[in-house]
This record gives sequence, C-alpha cells and structure tokens, in this order.
Amino acid sequence: MPKVKYHVRLSEEERATLQDLISKGSSPARSIMRAHVLLAANENRPGTKRSETAIAKQWNVHPQTVHTIRKTYAEKDLEATIHRKKRETPPVPPKITGDVEAKIIALSCSTPPSGRSRWTLRLLAEKAIELQYVDSISHQAVGHILKKRVKASSS
Repeated sequence: MPKVKYHVRLSEEERATLQDLISKGSSPARSIMRAHVLLAANENRPGTKRSETAIAKQWNVHPQTVHTIRKTYAEKDLEATIHRKKRETPPVPPKITGDVEAKIIALSCSTPPSGRSRWTLRLLAEKAIELQYVDSISHQAVGHILKKRVKASSS
C-alpha cells in the first residue's frame, strides 16, 4: 500500500456538516460524492486508515479522484473541497451591453424608415449593425432586449 501524502483528519463539526450534506440529498451529486470520499478517508476514526484504491472502489471513482479530494482538503479547506469555485468572469464577454441595449431601445422609439409603418425586429437588427452599435446581432436578440423593456415598464 503506497504511503498517503495528504491526510484527512475531520473535526466533529466538519464530520457533522458532511453527514448533513449527504442526508439532505439536495446538493449536487459531485458534492455528495466528495463528502462520502472525505468521510471514508477520515483518519480520526480509530482503526480506519484506508487506501485511496479501497476508497475509490467503494465509491466507484478513480483513485486519482480520491487523491485530488484529499489534496484539496489538505491544502485548502472543507468548503473548497466540497463546492465548486464560482467563475469571476463569464467564459465569453457579453456582446450586448447596457449601452447597446439603450441605443436599440431608443432606435425602436424613433420614427420608422420611410415606407414602413413601424419597426420590425429584423429592421432594428439591420439598423443597429448599420449604425455600428454591434458587429452582428440577430432579430431574436433584439426581441429579447425589447421584451425586457416591456416587462420592466409593466412592473
């Protein structure tokens, strides 16, 4: 049995927190699985030192997963081990900012082009691109912008 590099020694409070998380069953499956692995890896229970392989077999995960959970617990804390880290920024920055929304809303309130009785979503999208508010925008996105405005004003 290889030597365990990262040790998990849970306090009574941490153990109770994990038991509570598991018993409720309303947390994400990843969090519940990690709680089970931490409880199985806990070295504070007498005579229960278990290898990463044994824990991995018990909970149907890869031994590397058990190692990673142990390492995260040892280097960070219980919260960081159980819950995912929230992203600070979205993966793709939004194309339609508040400034662009305001310009499209103002455009929709303006007089429609000659020969038209009103603005259509497609006309608004084409005009927003023509006026270089955005590089590209679909008529559906314009519809979402205007729908948000209608909901906000009716509330």
